[in-house]
Amino acid sequence: MLYADRLSAGRALGSELTHLRAADPLVLGLPRGGVPVAAAVREVIGGDLDILLIRKLGVPWQPELAAGAIGEHGVRVINADVVRQTGLDPARLDAIEAEERAELARRSAVWRGGIAPIPLRDRTVVIVDDGIATGASVVVACRVARAQEPRRLVVAVPVSAPEALPRIRAEADEVVCPLAPGALAGVGGAYRDFHQLADTEVTELLRPDTR
Repeated sequence: MLYADRLSAGRALGSELTHLRAADPLVLGLPRGGVPVAAAVREVIGGDLDILLIRKLGVPWQPELAAGAIGEHGVRVINADVVRQTGLDPARLDAIEAEERAELARRSAVWRGGIAPIPLRDRTVVIVDDGIATGASVVVACRVARAQEPRRLVVAVPVSAPEALPRIRAEADEVVCPLAPGALAGVGGAYRDFHQLADTEVTELLRPDTR
């Protein structure tokens, strides 16, 4: 199965999430590619639309290894096991966090334009991306979201590598993924149109009045 584009994928995904309509969900897209999918999901199930901005705190000599992650509202999630095993100095970790917070603030300014994020506390939160390859980013997103005490945490994606799904199920209350092919060469392989989104496209989806 091929999705025409991210919007059509989001509509198909939304049809799998209609049981959440009564919960007045907060649908969170992971920028950039998850935002049009999330916007289309929200068209189907209602609720609110926002983005979930996250930054990984990578170990400097092993950048793919996350010592933790940060989100907006000052959210900070630290993987104590990784910090201990790598011997990462607390001062070095604080310096990494300061750099990533600056980038988080920059992205927030570009995409939010001064609009405050919608609080997650006590909401049914649906984290949406355009697909999952390894699951690492979505795991980080789940942990950042969970730290903000949502009532229920759902992850919804149009396509995923099957081996990544158990990692996500360990973090979320519910995982919805209509397509998990045995051989996924890459998320883009599930789409006919998988263009790189510009910042302006993300902004227009979040603030339709800018169009």
